[in-house]
Amino acid sequence: MPISSIYSKFIIIPKSVIDENGHVNNVVYVQWMQDIAVEHYASIGGIEAQGNESTWVVREHKVEYLLPAFEGEEIEIKTWVENIRRVRSLRKYEFIRKSDGKILVRGETDWVFVDTKTGMPKAVPEEVIKVFT
Repeated sequence: MPISSIYSKFIIIPKSVIDENGHVNNVVYVQWMQDIAVEHYASIGGIEAQGNESTWVVREHKVEYLLPAFEGEEIEIKTWVENIRRVRSLRKYEFIRKSDGKILVRGETDWVFVDTKTGMPKAVPEEVIKVFT
């Protein structure tokens, strides 16, 4: 059960992300995952809640490519926070083709909350947890 609401946005796939196989390059999905995670976090006040002395860094991405996407198609990108543990948070993603509702890609990112001065993990403060719930 996710702890945050689902954040979503629609995009039209631009020519610039199409690879030599004629579909969206796989690495683009990882960039889109990071972009929408930051956008979601900013939209709920996370950046203000964390302050200047902390930040999130990616520990691991997992991506499951199910179907290709092509230039000009409209897709919905969804993200949500699945859980927050002491110093980590698991965020999930789905990429859905609007025309037929098919899931193209599923992904997840394990984020670690760190001290910006030391680079060391630190406990996620209550102020940050509250922005998700």
